Amino acid sequence: MAATYGAPGVYIEERPSGSMPLQGVGTAVAAFVGFTAAYHAEAGDPADPDGVKPQLVTSWPQYERIYGGFAPGILLPHAVKGFFENGGSTCYIVRIPAPDGAERPRRVLVSGGKQEIETLTVEALDPGVNCEVVIEPPAPPAEGEEPAGGEFTLKVVEDGQVREDYPAVGLGRGQRGVEKLVNGHSKLIRVEVHNVPGTALADRLPAPGRYPIEPAAPAAASVSPQEFEGSEAARTGYSGLAVADTVSMVAIPDLITLATRDDGSFDDEVYLAAQGRLVDWCERSRTKMAILDAPPGLDAQRALEWRSALGKDSAFGAAYYPHLVVPNPLTRPGSTNGDRFLTVPPSGHVAGVWARTDGSRGVWKAPANEVCRGVARLANDVTDGEQDLLNPAQVNCIRSFGANGIRVWGARTLAATDQSWRYINVRRLFIFIEETIRRGTQWVVFEPNDSDLWARVRRTVAAFLHGLWMQGALVGATPDQAFYILCDESNNPESSVSEGKLVVDVGLAPVKPAEFVVFRISQWQGGAATSE
Repeated sequence: MAATYGAPGVYIEERPSGSMPLQGVGTAVAAFVGFTAAYHAEAGDPADPDGVKPQLVTSWPQYERIYGGFAPGILLPHAVKGFFENGGSTCYIVRIPAPDGAERPRRVLVSGGKQEIETLTVEALDPGVNCEVVIEPPAPPAEGEEPAGGEFTLKVVEDGQVREDYPAVGLGRGQRGVEKLVNGHSKLIRVEVHNVPGTALADRLPAPGRYPIEPAAPAAASVSPQEFEGSEAARTGYSGLAVADTVSMVAIPDLITLATRDDGSFDDEVYLAAQGRLVDWCERSRTKMAILDAPPGLDAQRALEWRSALGKDSAFGAAYYPHLVVPNPLTRPGSTNGDRFLTVPPSGHVAGVWARTDGSRGVWKAPANEVCRGVARLANDVTDGEQDLLNPAQVNCIRSFGANGIRVWGARTLAATDQSWRYINVRRLFIFIEETIRRGTQWVVFEPNDSDLWARVRRTVAAFLHGLWMQGALVGATPDQAFYILCDESNNPESSVSEGKLVVDVGLAPVKPAEFVVFRISQWQGGAATSE
């Protein structure tokens, strides 16, 4: 209702514009679920002491500060590192904590005089610690002094720096006893002196040297698959990502850790069931896609069998094969060649490629024919003939092309029946458009449902879609060929308006990748043909 005016003069009124601009939602946010080396609450969320809720991470150094970097037997850190190396910038970490009672990493030191005598046990206070204990003999006595007996120096080294130094300690229970000086004072370790009857303390001194205390692998066998799924109410597992509505891709690299038994065998049923539940959850969300890793150690034929056993027909998942070989960050000087490299699942690197493609080309560009960074080689090289079988079965291959690098060479979803959702970029483009429209049209709710509102909605959505068409996300020589918007009396009759409904029909012509490029080549007798 217009204001009333009493005195003559010039008055300014602000009127709402005919439409509201839509701002595109983010598409390059990933989520990784699995085990971590540690959790430092002071670097993460102090209100979440166990670190089980989704935690936003924007760089690899930030991940290391919160979760402690790499550790033997866990794969999530390698996926996160691969994500950032390949162009990712934002992800959520969903930590699955080790079960209660999991042992802390420890190292037993032996006597320098008799290797069969265990003299000292060093245990890390943090299950995810990655440090070294250095044992040094006492310094040579000065001239005229008696040599020190039964003493040694203990140092704790982390990240190449001496964090704690305990000089001239012994194995006894006196004031310089190593237990008395270390336990209760050290922030990194505790020690336990072994009692060896009949052996003098001086003969039980630990052998000088450097002793790594590496994080123990999580007891994955004691973790159930349901813990990966978690609870939306408790904000655990990937179900807890309900609060992270910007996440568009989800990967669980540590499913491999979960499905690997103590004897080294692989539990295919647990692996397939967990992957199936993840795809189902993404489909229910309608805003996320699952990036699935093939099981480890498969050749092309067995990868095809895995896809058949998975049995999912969904546009909200994508499968990748084979695994990647990367430099082992835990390799220490003097390690054998077999320890220099590590085989990891591809989901983290693939998520980075998706994010990189979104940033450089747009979500409508298929995330394929893109180089995988940070990869030494593939666990299995895929031939043209093998991909002829895998590609129609919706298994995206990663292939080596010599000087052209290791590249993602597939862009298909798991959709087998409805071919309109065959390609990853088509599904992700629709997620992007649907979410942008949903979030950007909240102002429409409770507005008068009349022809004026319908026109404003049409202009709002049309301006957004016209911008996408200009960027190449939609096909068509004109905007009318690329999309249509219907919002008038035809789909909003009086009966629908009386029920409080506003219906907007939108049709899109998405761009699809040139998956098969065919050049038809024949001989041509140049100049022989004449025209009349």
